Amino acid sequence: MKNLVQQCIGMDSASHHFLSTTLAAGFLIYVLPLSTKKLVFLSNFSWTAIILLIPFLIQSLKFYSSLNLDLINKAFFLKTMSLFRLASFAFLFFYFAPTFAQDFPSKQFKIIVPSASGGGTDILARSVAQKMSEFFKQSAIVDNKTGGGSIVGSEYVARSLSDGHTILMGSIANMVMNKILIPKLPYDPEKDFVSVGYISAYPFVLMARADLPVNNLQEFAQYVKNRPDKLSFGSAGIGTLQHVWFSVLLNNMNLQVLHIPFKGAAPVHQEMLGGRIDFMFDNISAAKQYVLSKRLKGLAVSSVERTNLLPNTPTVNESGITKFDGESWFGLFVPVNTPVSVVNKFRNVMSEINKDLEFISKIERDGGRMLNVTQENQNTFLRDEINKWTLAIQKIQVSIE
Repeated sequence: MKNLVQQCIGMDSASHHFLSTTLAAGFLIYVLPLSTKKLVFLSNFSWTAIILLIPFLIQSLKFYSSLNLDLINKAFFLKTMSLFRLASFAFLFFYFAPTFAQDFPSKQFKIIVPSASGGGTDILARSVAQKMSEFFKQSAIVDNKTGGGSIVGSEYVARSLSDGHTILMGSIANMVMNKILIPKLPYDPEKDFVSVGYISAYPFVLMARADLPVNNLQEFAQYVKNRPDKLSFGSAGIGTLQHVWFSVLLNNMNLQVLHIPFKGAAPVHQEMLGGRIDFMFDNISAAKQYVLSKRLKGLAVSSVERTNLLPNTPTVNESGITKFDGESWFGLFVPVNTPVSVVNKFRNVMSEINKDLEFISKIERDGGRMLNVTQENQNTFLRDEINKWTLAIQKIQVSIE
């Protein structure tokens, strides 16, 4: 025994690395569960003993080989250690993965909203958080992390712990437009995230000043064509959906309208009401109050079908002048290395939330619809959206440096 202990003390670096791996495995299986009071793992003491004994058994063989019994040579010894390390890792992965999924969620959820509180995205996130708390039986809070547009909050989640408890409120803005328009984006929507549930989608409404002699897209096109560079449209800023989508629409119709960016959508609405801005392409959630009260005119909606909130406003495609199909959508995303079992459990719960009548009613009151993306299409939906809008935006050459 004395010689064996001396041999263990004098092990080479590869042996030390292997021994540390197995000791860590034993800690994860036995000691760590004790510290977290998960006594169900106590039966794994036998596994711990086996894992801890094997390196000493191999080391014993090496010791006896020094007595010229030629039981094992150095090359075989190192190869054996490498193979057993891989087996140990495989055992740990397959043993703990199901248990991790069963324990999820194990703490409070935190939904990161990369925009200011009080806005449409924030309000939607709080509705989702409430339903998550009900369905998961675990509390969920909303944390607004603003800065750099939506970059700061999005990057924060991308670099967070991949355990499914820190979630990004993703949208077409920070998951699609940022990737297309910002050359040095510090996160990659496709490589850094995985979707756990798409929520809702909202059409845009092409609005005109109430005093302009235009009532539909055909009259809009003719009116603009007769007044090149004399009309204006407002947006919440360069690179926003109001700016990009209206530019795409104008390009499709070969029309020119002066773009005037503002800091937010609300100032544009006031300028239109005051007669100083002529047009705006805005989300129905913000536009509905002005169109329904007839303070502004709704000329067309961007969705494939008419919206129940503005049933008398035709779609762009109905005009016959051009084709345009776009909706501002929202979904939940977690860091890409989140375990598959956790992602699937999250998706199943979100699928149930999207069937909740109270939740559906809230979405529809704001002019949206449920975005029911199937499990099979969860991973391709984002890629399709990026491809679609990349082609459209290349034609208008808009970018944010």
